[in-house]
Amino acid sequence: MSAKNRPLSPHLQVYRWQWTMAYSILHRATGVALSVGALFLVCWLVALAGGAAEFTLVQDFSASIIGKIMLLGWTWSLFYHLANGIRHMVWDSGRWLELKPAELSGHISLASSVVLTLLVWVLAYSS
Repeated sequence: MSAKNRPLSPHLQVYRWQWTMAYSILHRATGVALSVGALFLVCWLVALAGGAAEFTLVQDFSASIIGKIMLLGWTWSLFYHLANGIRHMVWDSGRWLELKPAELSGHISLASSVVLTLLVWVLAYSS
């Protein structure tokens, strides 16, 4: 095989899929989702400063099905990114770097993010 036909870098098809790979991709995706959520927060604040009509428009969108799904997704993104960030801080201390503890800590991050999201939404709707 000549150097001209060789791939420049390995592709995802070369690697065997692992939980740690999925959690890494999910961590990056939730970071992007949090950035979009921050833009929505800015829109909400601008609408708040703009007056009652603009604020009502943004609030109506937030109360719609699409708005609630987006807010639920942003809430989960926040908790997953936080839990996985704590997981990475533990890794920085030199702990949980072996495959089994790394996989288990990923499962714990995912589970805790779901539980915390549900808890926040139940508390928000119960009050």
